[in-house]
Amino acid sequence: MSVSTASTARAPVPEPAGAIADPIAFQLFRHAITGIANEMALTIFRTAYSGVLKNIMDYSTAICDREGRLAAQGLSLPGHLCSIPVALKASIAAMKDPIEEGDILVMNDPYSGGMHLPDIFTFKPVFVEGEIVAWACAVCHHTDVGGRVAGSNASDSTEIYQEGIRIPPLKLHRRGVVNETFMAMMRSNVRMPERFDGDLRGQIAACRIAEQGIQALALSRGREAFVGLVEGLLDYSEILTREAIKRLPDGEVTFTDYIDDDGIDVGQPIKLVCSIRKSGERLVVDWTGTAPQVKGAINNTFSYTAAASYTAVKTVLADGAPNNDGVFRAVEVIAPPGTIANAVMPAACAARGLTGFRMADCAFGAMAKLAPGQVFACGDGGNTNVSIGGWTAERKPYIFVDFFSAAWGARPWADGHEGNTTMFANMASYSTETVEGENGIVITVNEFADDSAGAGKFRGGAAMRRDYMLTEDEAVLSVRADRQSHRPYGLEGGHDGAAGISLMNGRPLSSKFTMSMRKGDVLSHTLPSGGGYGDPLDRDPAAVAEDWLDDFVSTATARDIYGVILTAQGTVDTAATEARRAELRKEAK
Repeated sequence: MSVSTASTARAPVPEPAGAIADPIAFQLFRHAITGIANEMALTIFRTAYSGVLKNIMDYSTAICDREGRLAAQGLSLPGHLCSIPVALKASIAAMKDPIEEGDILVMNDPYSGGMHLPDIFTFKPVFVEGEIVAWACAVCHHTDVGGRVAGSNASDSTEIYQEGIRIPPLKLHRRGVVNETFMAMMRSNVRMPERFDGDLRGQIAACRIAEQGIQALALSRGREAFVGLVEGLLDYSEILTREAIKRLPDGEVTFTDYIDDDGIDVGQPIKLVCSIRKSGERLVVDWTGTAPQVKGAINNTFSYTAAASYTAVKTVLADGAPNNDGVFRAVEVIAPPGTIANAVMPAACAARGLTGFRMADCAFGAMAKLAPGQVFACGDGGNTNVSIGGWTAERKPYIFVDFFSAAWGARPWADGHEGNTTMFANMASYSTETVEGENGIVITVNEFADDSAGAGKFRGGAAMRRDYMLTEDEAVLSVRADRQSHRPYGLEGGHDGAAGISLMNGRPLSSKFTMSMRKGDVLSHTLPSGGGYGDPLDRDPAAVAEDWLDDFVSTATARDIYGVILTAQGTVDTAATEARRAELRKEAK
C-alpha cells in the first residue's frame, strides 16, 4: 500500500461533540467500549493453540467505528496501533459484494493494508437495527503461513512470493457460513493446519464476543446515541493530544540511527532518519532520508512505521488520551514509498518487525531532542526472533517460534528494566518449561548477562542470554536479530548498551541468517542491553555496590566506569571512591 501520510490535515476541534454533554455517562461509555476490546484480547489468550499467542501474546484486538476508524484498542501491542484501521479500510474498499450481517472479512497482504504474512486480520461488522455501527477487529501472528522457511518469518527472503500465502481482502464467513474453499486452501499450504485452525477460531470467537458486547451497549443507549458517543470519544482523544502537543517547544529535530544490515548485504548499514517538526498543536514525524527498501525481508509497511511514530509521540505526551483515531488526527506521519519505511512490491517484509522496533528507537531519539528529560535511553532494539522447525522421528511437523527480548534503556529518574519486552511490542516471554514441554528443544541457559548494562547515573537494563539445544534429529533455524554492530544509545552522558551476539556451538554468526541444525547443536543468543542515562560518575555508590552483589557490575567496571571502590565484602570505600571519581573527572576534561 503506497501511501505517504497517515491522515489528512484537519482543523483543530475546539470542543468535543455534544455526546460529551454528560461527562459521567461519557466516561462510563469510554471504559465500557475499551472493556469489550480487552475481553476480545482475553478470549484469544484463553483459546489460542499456538505458543506465539497463548504464551508470547503477539496479537491485538480493537473496536473500529462504522467508517473503519480506530475507536478502542485492547490491552495488547502498540505496534498494531495503526495497522488495524489501515487494514480494515483497505478490506472494506476491496469488497465487491455488499457487507451483510454474519460476514467476517479476512486478509494478511502487506500490500493491501496488512503488515507481514503471519499477521492475519479478521474483521466482523456489528449490525444494530439493520445498520453497521462498528467493527470488531483482531490480528494474530500465526505460527506458519507457508513459504520457504518454517515460521514464515525469515529475514533472508528476497521477495514477498517466498514468504508464504498472501490473502487478499475476502470473506471468511458469508452470512455466518464459513468459506470452506479458503480454509481448505490454507490447510494445504501451512505446516501445522490444526494449529492454524485453532488460532483462527480463537480470533473469530473474539470478534463474536465483541459483537455481542457492542450490540448490548448500543441498544442500551440507542443506535444513534452510540454512534455519537464513539464520535465524541475520537474528538476527546484529539483534544487531549493537541493540548499536550502545545506544551512542547516549537521547532524541528532530527535523529539518525542504523540497522546493522539486511542479512543479504552483510555488513552494509541501513540508515534510519526521523525528523520531527512541531508547530502549535500539530506535530509531523517525517522519515524522509531513510534508506531505500532493501533486498532482505526487513522492509517495513507504512502502517507499522506509523505505529512506531505514534508510540514514541504518545509515550512522551503521556496525556491520558485513549488510543484511537483522534490521536492520529493531530500527528502526521510521512514515509516516502519505496523506502524501507514504506516498501512497495515485491519487497520481502516477513521480518519487518525488526525495522519497526528500530524505527521506534529512532523516533524516541528524536523525541529526546524535542523533549529532553522525558525520554528513556535506547533499549535492546526490539526482540530477537528465533524460529526452529522440522519433523519428528514420527514424521510429525513441529515449529517453535520465540520472540526473545529483555532490556529497557535507563529512564531519566530510574534504571532500565530487565526481563521485560520492548515497549513497542508489549509481549510476554516464553517460559523455559513451556518451550521444553512442547518442542524438541532444551533451554540450557536462561540468564542475565554479566556486566552488560549500559552505564550511567541510571544504568540500562541488563542483557539476557538464552541457549537453545536441539533434541530432534534435524531442523531449520532462522534468526532475526540486530544491534550487533550499532549498539543501543545512551542519553545525557550515559554509555551505550552492550552489543548482541549469536553463536552456534561457540562459533560467531551474523545477526540474520537461516541454517540447518543437527541434534545436539546449541544456538546461544545474547541480546543487546539497554543504554544508560546520565554520567556514570553521578551514580549513587550504594546502587553500584548492589549491582556488584547481583553480578550486574564487575569490580573493574565499578572502579573504571563508575569510579566506585568496593571492599572484598562489596561495601563502598567512601574515601577511595571520592578520590577515584575526582581522578576520572580530571581525565575526562
